[in-house]
Amino acid sequence: MEHNYSLQPFNTFGIEVKAKYFATFSNTRELETCLKAQPNEPLLILGGGSNLLFTQDFDGLVLRNQITGISIVKENDQNIYVKVGAGEIWHEFVLHCIEKNWAGLENLSLIPGSVGASPMQNIGAYGVEIKDVFHELSAYHIESGAIHTFSKEQCQFGYRESIFKRALKNQYIIIDVTFALAKNPKLQTSYGAIQNELDIKGIQNPTIRDISNAVIAIRQSKLPDPAILGNAGSFFKNPVVDSATFSSIQQKFPDVAHYVVSANEIKLAAGWLIERAGLKGYRQGNCGVHQKQALVLVNYGGSLGQQILDLSTHIIHTILDQFGIMLEREVNIIPSYENIV
Repeated sequence: MEHNYSLQPFNTFGIEVKAKYFATFSNTRELETCLKAQPNEPLLILGGGSNLLFTQDFDGLVLRNQITGISIVKENDQNIYVKVGAGEIWHEFVLHCIEKNWAGLENLSLIPGSVGASPMQNIGAYGVEIKDVFHELSAYHIESGAIHTFSKEQCQFGYRESIFKRALKNQYIIIDVTFALAKNPKLQTSYGAIQNELDIKGIQNPTIRDISNAVIAIRQSKLPDPAILGNAGSFFKNPVVDSATFSSIQQKFPDVAHYVVSANEIKLAAGWLIERAGLKGYRQGNCGVHQKQALVLVNYGGSLGQQILDLSTHIIHTILDQFGIMLEREVNIIPSYENIV
């Protein structure tokens, strides 16, 4: 176990902060050993570090989940059920599935982070969310040491939400995730620019690999590589409003980007709101809003986490003033603030 350990390599914003204690684990036995070594310290479990923002040193124990492994647990005529260690790199797992012709995850290509973080956040992109292919997961109960299995219903998935971010926050450590992947692909090409990308390449009968390649090309064209420019991907959730609120906004802004969720729910594009507010490319010191994608905040080098947090607060207040909509951060702030605006 390391003491006063730098976490800069383990967060995609590249923020220089230190952990009081740091260790890795690759199985539940090692996990239990780490927890017993520092039983009374605040605890943070790290996966890929791609969806968090450190605003100060972590005065406690940081454990990095490195549980790996991919195995088939069962299959039928329609699906193949694949269990994956929580420490596996998400994009590498997606590419593995494509290589095996296991369908369902191709739209989620190139999302940074680990497999274990995917159900916590119910990650999603281009019309697909984890809940669409999720079967179950195993999680270690920190207080009792028991391993519990959670079904899709028990996970209480919502838009970038799960029970592990709310009612069971900081109570469990995800060990593995099992996905129900399709043997016969049902391709999702209508969301975003996927169909346009396929048309450009002249692909009329796409495979799951074609979909994955299209998604990768789209993401690379507008999202910065964290290895080059520190970022955590989409910083804000796309706000969902009722029909009356949407009508009011659309009267003022006829070109407002939106997506119909249900009869009375409209999802607005947070990136469009930020760009329309004139904040695309906006900069404060060593951090700013990305020039190509307004939904992404970036660290130009040497920025403190608090400065990025302050920038996000400025954006939230600006959007509230101009549109009457309160944006919500998708990125986890460490340490968490109960009353942060």
